[in-house]
Amino acid sequence: MTAFTVWKFDDPEGAEAAAVNLKQAASEGLITVVDHAVVSWPAGQATPTTKQAHDSEWRGTGLGAFWGLLLGTLFFVPIIGAAAGAAIGALARHTEAVGIDRKQLETIREQVTVGTSALFAVTQEGDLDRVGERFHGFRGTLIATNLTEAERSTLLESFGS
Repeated sequence: MTAFTVWKFDDPEGAEAAAVNLKQAASEGLITVVDHAVVSWPAGQATPTTKQAHDSEWRGTGLGAFWGLLLGTLFFVPIIGAAAGAAIGALARHTEAVGIDRKQLETIREQVTVGTSALFAVTQEGDLDRVGERFHGFRGTLIATNLTEAERSTLLESFGS
């Protein structure tokens, strides 16, 4: 099963530290990271910085376009009011096929703000118990996923959230 998850951290460095930890877990065979991106929004910056990893070379181009569309629409298109709703709606039409709905997109946009960071990850085939052990103490909050409620509960239990 391929999972899309977005983890929010209450500081600008948390997501990068979590990404390093996730990549280490992948190098030990605990999880397969298809790709990931990090959004960091330090205080004093008008917009966040983004870093797309392209973990999987053969999928890099397609996921690069996905990350560009997703992160660009959520954080870099200057939209307000009704225009924000229209932009999120248009993005949702493109992301619903992979299980990311409008409500999740709105949640991401609302919660990833100045002073925070987020790890966007596409993973599969993981030992969630062992990976979860590695993330204790990271204080991340799962804010979006394409997992079912049962899968989401298992994930949160494994990660101690």
